[in-house]
Amino acid sequence: MTQTTTSPQSLNEAIEKHIRPDTFPLGIKMVEREADIPEKAKRPGRDMQIDSALCQGMGIARHYGWTIAVSRADISCPIGATLFGLQPKVEHFTQGHCCAGMYTKDAAAGAKTEAAAPCFDFGKYYAMVTGPLSRIDFEPDVVLTFGNAAQVMRMVTGALWESGGYIHSKFSGRTDCADEVIETMQTGKPQVILPCYGDRIFAQTQDHEMAFSFPWSFADTLVEGLEGTHKGGVRYPIPQYLKYSGKFPPSYEELRKYWPGNDS
Repeated sequence: MTQTTTSPQSLNEAIEKHIRPDTFPLGIKMVEREADIPEKAKRPGRDMQIDSALCQGMGIARHYGWTIAVSRADISCPIGATLFGLQPKVEHFTQGHCCAGMYTKDAAAGAKTEAAAPCFDFGKYYAMVTGPLSRIDFEPDVVLTFGNAAQVMRMVTGALWESGGYIHSKFSGRTDCADEVIETMQTGKPQVILPCYGDRIFAQTQDHEMAFSFPWSFADTLVEGLEGTHKGGVRYPIPQYLKYSGKFPPSYEELRKYWPGNDS
């Protein structure tokens, strides 16, 4: 694999320049041991006296600018804990009962949804560490940026500068934490993220927001792509075409006949 030459801080500068997100772009790292958690990272249980969902930890990081570590010791979301391998998969989950009656009409349909969700093996990781790209002191596994649809579109065009083609993403309306982190790490490809129901409830993600994630190994490609498409004329904010002559109501246009020199 080609070594990434971009630093988290320089990547953040490129995203801020070309995307202008309202909240901090995030670097996310999965760690296998408690000892691997950065010393400065805040722990929901220890430092805030709460249990936290994974999306909630990301929300705190992108709004407050803190580095947050959500571990198996203080995760609040049972589905997130299951998919991230912080707790084992049990039959109640795999048989679709968590979906049934809420997201699917029955457990059989729910089982299909759960089976399609990306997941880590149980016990592989101890915690998810999330922090602003501009402030982290570790190399992330995944970079995640929230924005409006136009900003995410801008990220997509930058991501496709080198390769062309399309970005393929999948959506279920739930467990977007798995899409953002697990799917991105396992495929090694960028993802367009539709924030899920839980993300909107627990992480306060707003109706106008979408997100874009990509593996750290893709950082150089994205920086080059953002610069290349910028030079090509693809910009954010979107430039609006303003070189046209407007049409006005007849009562406005009637003024012209009263102007000096107008004999009509």
